[in-house]
Amino acid sequence: MAEHAMFAGLVFDEEGNPVDVAWVGRNACYVVVEDDFRRHIDAATVDRQVLRTIKEQVAAHKELAVDGVLQMMGKDDLFTKVAVESSIEKMDEVVGQPIPEEAKQLLGMLGFRIVINIHGDVLEVAMPAGEIDEDDL
Repeated sequence: MAEHAMFAGLVFDEEGNPVDVAWVGRNACYVVVEDDFRRHIDAATVDRQVLRTIKEQVAAHKELAVDGVLQMMGKDDLFTKVAVESSIEKMDEVVGQPIPEEAKQLLGMLGFRIVINIHGDVLEVAMPAGEIDEDDL
């Protein structure tokens, strides 16, 4: 359970409709509407699937990703490299942490979007550099 829906505004249903966020108690949920019925899906469950998919993509190109981050930071020492690699390894542990609104808006403008079904299964994660569909999950 999480108090924040990490990818609010970036999640869509199978019909392409944006998915709202609501809270059941303190638990954030994505709300998928089906025949006027509002299905509340635990946001942490969806967010964990998305982070796992992103982590797999980054891991497939880990060296390139680490080098890119080090270059952006302007650092090239062993300790920073280990810290960046550790952050990549622990990426899926940040479920429930809010992503700044400006970052989500930028991701949306770049084409990042998540498609879920009425059960909360992630069917697609479209990323600016390409798409990951359900066959890749």
